Amino acid sequence: MRYRFLRRFVRQRLAVGALIFLLLVLVTCVLAPLIAPYDPLAQDLSASLLPPSGSHWLGTDLLGRDVFSRLLYGGRVSLQAAGVATATALVIGVIPGLAAGYLGRRVDQVIMALTDALMSFPALVLAIGVISVTGAGVTNAMLAVGVIVAPRVLRLVRSTTMHIKEETYVEAARSIGTSTPVIIFRHILPNVLPPLIVFTSLLAGATMLVEASLSFIGLGVRPPDASWGTMLGDAFSRISQAPTLILFPGAAIALTVLALNLFGDGIRDSIGRESRR
Repeated sequence: MRYRFLRRFVRQRLAVGALIFLLLVLVTCVLAPLIAPYDPLAQDLSASLLPPSGSHWLGTDLLGRDVFSRLLYGGRVSLQAAGVATATALVIGVIPGLAAGYLGRRVDQVIMALTDALMSFPALVLAIGVISVTGAGVTNAMLAVGVIVAPRVLRLVRSTTMHIKEETYVEAARSIGTSTPVIIFRHILPNVLPPLIVFTSLLAGATMLVEASLSFIGLGVRPPDASWGTMLGDAFSRISQAPTLILFPGAAIALTVLALNLFGDGIRDSIGRESRR
């Protein structure tokens, strides 16, 4: 099954290209201290808002900082932020989703009532409210984002669990007296993982966009550190003086999110074909 999945996945050129692009982004960001030609925090006011050139490949910002170096280091922060938010959503959403889907009745009613109440708030407004209590910063911002998107993970796990618990092998496990925790974690959770993996790749792209939005309005990464969102916000405020500055962080966010979505679509299609067979 594993090899059939890999064969089907490698036939999808867009998904493979997206995976290669994501790996390239990850490697370049991890190796930013070796690749970046300048210190991303080093200021040179005499070189303010320079256009792209041989010495500064993507130009400089208002404070004379090298945009290419800040883009590499900002990518590390943005990817880490998306990872923290996605991991938080999975930690919060998976276990309650399994419990609600398998146990049903009052447990399901209570969990879904809390979930519906949380989802009734606009995501960005709720994130701003959480950050106003916990304080600004990328970690607090991403924890807030993780809490906000956790209900979507919970709903996915719940619906999948409700379908799987009616399967014959689960009924057989119950008939021989297998305990509920064993059924959930040995028989149900492994079958929940495939759609959850697909959703996780899409969720990472969504959390990256939310991080960019929060950083854009000053609730994410604190200066002088950079993320793609803060770079986008700084470039937007200087768009009349250096209109090209907004292109680089904007393109980085757009292409990375697009690659995550294409990668997730590729996994979904490969898993779907395996399930239909």
